Amino acid sequence: MKVYSGSRTIDGIVVTVDGEPLDGRYGVKRFTRTGFEWTYEGAGPAQLSLALLADHLNDDAKALELCDGFMRAVVANLENDWELTGGDIDRAVEALGNRDK
Repeated sequence: MKVYSGSRTIDGIVVTVDGEPLDGRYGVKRFTRTGFEWTYEGAGPAQLSLALLADHLNDDAKALELCDGFMRAVVANLENDWELTGGDIDRAVEALGNRDK
């Protein structure tokens, strides 16, 4: 299972998947030109939300569909340093689906 992590370092923000840099998925949609962010709702968190979902789901269309809700429910509430597993993302996506019913 993949492990996603983010941290704020002296050199800036670092987001990885299994220790490798996470692709920003700017080719799918560009919310921002300044990179990933989290702990609030906005363009940087939306880009991170899209990147996490697109990588995990391997489905760009589904990632775009879920991006806003995932950003509000998960990304905006991450700590400065965080870790999410694929299972964490699955549970959050499931909760988003249940919330819409």
